[in-house]
Amino acid sequence: MENLSKYGRRYDRAFKEDAVALVASGRAQREVARDLAIPVGSLNNWVRLARSGQPLPQSGNLTSETQEQRELRRLRQENEYLRRQREILKKALGILSAEMPRNDTP
Repeated sequence: MENLSKYGRRYDRAFKEDAVALVASGRAQREVARDLAIPVGSLNNWVRLARSGQPLPQSGNLTSETQEQRELRRLRQENEYLRRQREILKKALGILSAEMPRNDTP
């Protein structure tokens, strides 16, 4: 996925493509960048390149992830996103049920 160098983090092409695909699926760039712990500016550049039809640059000397590793990473990201959504719904349900009057008649 990433490689640390004197220039900062380096991401392989597959990681960049997966990040761009998350944005293309409708998720906000800031949300995707936060979830993947990458700079918003980097993600914005990758999305801009992808939309213009240019290939995403490959960072040097990175080992590419296997298909299973990419799928596992994507599923973990989706799982975390769904957990956050569930927590929001649980809070909303608690608020709404607290506001509803109780019907104590049998």
